Amino acid sequence: MRRLRRDALSRPAMRTAGLTTAVVFVLLVVLCAGVDLFVMHDLMASADQRLDERLSSLTTTHDTLFSGAVRDQEDRNLEAPVLAWAIDGSGKVVNATASAPSLPASLRGVGSAQQATVGGVDLRVSGVAVDDGRVVAAVSMAPVSRALTTMLVAEAIFGPLLLAAVFVGALAIAYRVAGPVERARRRHVAFTADASHELRTPLAVIEAETTLALGAQRDAAGYREALERVAGESGRLRRIVDDLLWLARFDAEPEPPRAEPVDLAELAATAAERFRTVASRRGVHIRSERRGDRAAVIDAPVDWVDRLCGVLLDNACKYSPPGGDVEVLVGSDHNGVSLRVRDHGPGIPVAERALIFGRFHRATDSAGGSGLGLAIGDAVVRATGGRWDVGDTPGGGASITVTWQRSSGAGFDRVDAERARVFTMPAERAPDPSTGGS
Repeated sequence: MRRLRRDALSRPAMRTAGLTTAVVFVLLVVLCAGVDLFVMHDLMASADQRLDERLSSLTTTHDTLFSGAVRDQEDRNLEAPVLAWAIDGSGKVVNATASAPSLPASLRGVGSAQQATVGGVDLRVSGVAVDDGRVVAAVSMAPVSRALTTMLVAEAIFGPLLLAAVFVGALAIAYRVAGPVERARRRHVAFTADASHELRTPLAVIEAETTLALGAQRDAAGYREALERVAGESGRLRRIVDDLLWLARFDAEPEPPRAEPVDLAELAATAAERFRTVASRRGVHIRSERRGDRAAVIDAPVDWVDRLCGVLLDNACKYSPPGGDVEVLVGSDHNGVSLRVRDHGPGIPVAERALIFGRFHRATDSAGGSGLGLAIGDAVVRATGGRWDVGDTPGGGASITVTWQRSSGAGFDRVDAERARVFTMPAERAPDPSTGGS
């Protein structure tokens, strides 16, 4: 499974890294070409400037240009000295610098600077007319060629290294980014499959019951039994849909509802009172107790905390055997406020405790339920800054505790707590026995 998961992440990560590297490669080629052209243009401009300066110097001494030696002492310390030729009116070279090669006839009438090869050497050649003929100057392009070669070699060495670093970095980032996306996609696929499975079961029962009821004549009692089974499955279907809608709204809300001071002890006692009818129908006794001398007030959306209490109480009632007890304990001290619900059912295996908050996960199928209750509870706890603690009850059973920080209104006492908002439900509204089942 881990190998398949890694393969599923590798393909999009490799594509992302490859695309990033290709884009960087194109940009690098364009950048290097631009830099090379700029450097070459700058070196050419520097060579042309040297030629212009040398020609200007030679034309000011044209009286001796055709009679004395053309001196190049000013260029002896340079790597590429400027060469010069003096050409008379007939096109004959009459004077030249000592190191200058023979100037081809095609270059004796040269004007603006241009590239040429003289004596197997690449030169930049330029000329200017004087009264007695022309003066031609040239400078070797070897330094320019070496500079460009050095740049190309550096680009050839460091370019692949840079691309490799970009690929590795992009691959690492892609894995880091694609991991959560892939996990979210897998959770979405699994959630959709689980939801489809949970919805298909009651729909199949409803279809089967209606088909049987319509397929043969029955007496009134038979039709009533069929309708009762259809009603039961319809109720289960409605509860699943309600839980799915709650989770969907929770995931889609950009911001949670406004938190307000909530007296957790009063809220838990009210929830326990609502569930007494459900518990007594199953032969289970509910006991609510308040511990601690500080106000058990937390900052949270009151409807969310009430939903959490309903989830925990419903699970405890479901898994407690007939004659068992469910304890609702609210405590407060300087460390925070806690809500603990204990039952005397089969308990939660240690291996399952890290999984029970997953959507559609059930540690056991003995009590039914859709597996969404504790997922809803976990969403509430995480959103309100709470902390879970799942353990055992002495004598057997599960103990689930949620701990919060006390309300930011640190000055609460027993009297102040009475002014905290408490969610109440009309006594005539019977609690749904399967709401929030895990």
